Amino acid sequence: MAVQRLLHTVDRFSEVSGKVFAWLVLVLALVVCVEVFKRYILNAPTAWIFDAESMLYGTLFMLCGAYTLSQNGHVRGDFLYSSMRPRTQAGLDLALYILFFIPGIIALIYAGTDYAALSWRINEHSSITAEGPVVYPFKTIIPIAGVLVAVQGIAEIVRCVVCLRTGAWPERLRDVEEIDVVGEQLAHSEFIDEESRREAIEKAQEIHETAQKRGHGDRAIEETAKDEGKR
Repeated sequence: MAVQRLLHTVDRFSEVSGKVFAWLVLVLALVVCVEVFKRYILNAPTAWIFDAESMLYGTLFMLCGAYTLSQNGHVRGDFLYSSMRPRTQAGLDLALYILFFIPGIIALIYAGTDYAALSWRINEHSSITAEGPVVYPFKTIIPIAGVLVAVQGIAEIVRCVVCLRTGAWPERLRDVEEIDVVGEQLAHSEFIDEESRREAIEKAQEIHETAQKRGHGDRAIEETAKDEGKR
């Protein structure tokens, strides 16, 4: 129970940080829209806008990595992984974390810290445009993002160890997903009765949970569909 609380605490931290930095999408969209208006309507393009857009996108990409990891949302080649038992999956994940994740994230934090420190020391500005904006705040994001991902990675390693001991993956914090949108839409539909609405939501939830357990959505949906056909 204490381990589960610790995992959920780390998950919550990654979730909050990811959702806070996700608002940078709106900032980026606003910057792009303003620049399009200035460039094509006012014929007054901004020289440093490319740097600003790149730094905003890079910051968003890096600082949301821990949240994506907490939701098990990173891309994986799961053709064989989805058919493995939880203990086999955990063993494979643990080996990959030890062999690749830990050395890689340590290198990222170490090199990123040195990279950012040098940038601050020389008061670095972008060289893409004349009188480009400062870039050392952006480069500081590199080690910060590395630390955030490292913290969540430690939680994932603990999850692997727990799964190897118990044979089941520890529960993750639930976040809003597509299945919630389906349920919300059905809940407000005027074209189906209450019983059909409830059955549809339950069936959608069953397919979703099966897909999560299998780790491969298409296969889970296919198997559920076959079961329905047999009935």
